[in-house]
Amino acid sequence: MPKLNINIDHIATLRQARLGEEPDPVFIAFLSELAGANAIVVHLREDRRHIQDRDVYSLKKTVKTKLNLEMAPTDQMLDLALDLKPDMVTIVPENRQELTTEGGYNVIKNKNRLTKIIKQLKSHNIVTSLFIDPDKSQIETSKEINADIVEIHTGEYAKSNKDINKQKIQLQNIIESVNFAKSIDIKVAAGHGLDYSNTKDIALIDAIEELNIGYSIICRSIVTGIERAVREMVEICNIR
Repeated sequence: MPKLNINIDHIATLRQARLGEEPDPVFIAFLSELAGANAIVVHLREDRRHIQDRDVYSLKKTVKTKLNLEMAPTDQMLDLALDLKPDMVTIVPENRQELTTEGGYNVIKNKNRLTKIIKQLKSHNIVTSLFIDPDKSQIETSKEINADIVEIHTGEYAKSNKDINKQKIQLQNIIESVNFAKSIDIKVAAGHGLDYSNTKDIALIDAIEELNIGYSIICRSIVTGIERAVREMVEICNIR
C-alpha cells in the first residue's frame, strides 16, 4: 500500500491570513503523525505566501517520520535546503501568479540545471524527487540525471472528475507512466488534487510508493479535526 504523506501548507495559509501565531503548522504536523501520516510535506515558496523559513527549521527539529521540502530550483532555495538538510527535497515548478502548482517540472528543458542541483543535494545525503507530468520522456530524463524519485502530477486526472471518459484516459496515462518508471528502476510517488473521492484508483496502482495529499485533508479537518481527516485518508490508501 502507498504511504500517505501530509502537506500542511494550508495550515500556514490560514495563519498568514492574520499574520498571527495560530494555527501552528508544527503542532498540526505532530497530530498528523500521530494519526498515521508517514511524512510531512511543505512547500517553501519564494514569495513565502504560506510556509515560512522558521516553520521548516522548526519542523526539521520536531518531525519524527520524514520531512519533504518542496522547492523551486533556485540558488536561494538550494542554499536553504543544504543548510536545513531535510530528509527529502522535491523540485517543483513555481509561478508567482498561480494559485497552486499548475503542472510538472520540465526536466528535459532544465536537464543541466537539475543535474547540478541533484548532485549537490545527494552529496549532503538528501533524497531527491522531481515533480513531473505523467510523461515517459520526463521520467526517463529524471532517471538519467540521478533523481531518486519521480512524483507524478495527478492534477489533470483530478480536474477531470466531471468527465468519466476523460478521467479514465488520464488514469490510464498515469498507470502507464508509473509502470514505465518501475521498469527503469526509479521510485514513484504521486500527488496534486487528490481527495476523498478520487484517491482510491491512484492508491490501487501497485508501483506507487507514496501519495502526497494536503488541501483536501486540511479542508476536511476543519469539520472533523486533523486526526480523523488523516485517518480517513489512510484508510483509503490501505485499499490494496
